[in-house]
Amino acid sequence: MSLTGMPFFVTLIAFTVLCVIGTLLLWSRLRGPQPLRWLLRLLMIGLCQLTAISVVATWINNDYGLYASWNDLLGNNSGVVAMPGPPAKRAKFTHGGAGLLDTYFRGRHSKLSGQVKVWLPPQYTQTGHRHTRFPVVLLLHGVPGGPASWVEHGGMPQDFESLMNAGTTHPFILVMPVVDPGGIDTDCTDQPNRKVATWMARDVPELISHTFRTLPGPRGWSLMGFSTGGFCAARLPLAYPKVFGSGAALNPDPLTGDKSVIPNPVVRLRTSPTYMVAHSNAGVSIFLATSAQDRLSPPYYLQQFAKAAAGTRVQTQVVVLPTGGHNYNTWTRLYPAAFAFLSRHTNAPKP
Repeated sequence: MSLTGMPFFVTLIAFTVLCVIGTLLLWSRLRGPQPLRWLLRLLMIGLCQLTAISVVATWINNDYGLYASWNDLLGNNSGVVAMPGPPAKRAKFTHGGAGLLDTYFRGRHSKLSGQVKVWLPPQYTQTGHRHTRFPVVLLLHGVPGGPASWVEHGGMPQDFESLMNAGTTHPFILVMPVVDPGGIDTDCTDQPNRKVATWMARDVPELISHTFRTLPGPRGWSLMGFSTGGFCAARLPLAYPKVFGSGAALNPDPLTGDKSVIPNPVVRLRTSPTYMVAHSNAGVSIFLATSAQDRLSPPYYLQQFAKAAAGTRVQTQVVVLPTGGHNYNTWTRLYPAAFAFLSRHTNAPKP
């Protein structure tokens, strides 16, 4: 049973109710010595408390998307991919729910394997657009998490389709790749034996451009992410300006780097977005957003990034909401502004 699925959540609630009812019914019916009866009552109370806490914890996990699977929760992701996927040219997409396509492949350049979900706008299959090429947005999840986080918690693709139908964004191909192939997070950097930046900037675009009608060049490719994915969305256009022309970072991790991910202080500094933007010659555009109440993504880091970008060719826009935490409720509120920004800095679909 899936950790994040509704059946598991409902089962926990039902079990909690049964425990409470059982405790009430058995409280005065227990037999045996008084110490034993008190011990059994304490155990029943403890079981009720445990199940109630489990319900609350599961609700929080479902709302925030902290753990995407039992392996995430139990720490069983060893970082070793047991079954390498096929190369991009032989990767097969299967149809999933919400009109999504799903595949698992092995990157030719990074030698990493991982999952990629894709959503095609309705225009893609319409008769009048048979030869139209579409811009692409890579949607980058947080860590822990996975591509399914966008679907299960982030309201995709329905929220985007509503914005598209309202005319506030032009049609994009939405691509949801795993940002930590093999369960190892590198903040979308290339590290020894773990080239996640190469996976994101070379292998995933190679797969998508080989399979679908995409616009070429950085004006056709952008990124949007939250939390760790937001960090990546700010970093990758600076590292690969010939691939990605724009990025939208929603409540990103501190843009100076995370020592728990990259312990080496020199490497961490030079791969951090704030350092990179100050030394960048890239003509890219970065949207940065957070809330004043988000302690995991304080506005200071966004303002520091924007200040470092001043005088460079990097265009920035900073949005700070007055309220909101580090969660999907905040991120979905930022969709209209973020997608509008990406639409302004990418080309519209064209033949």
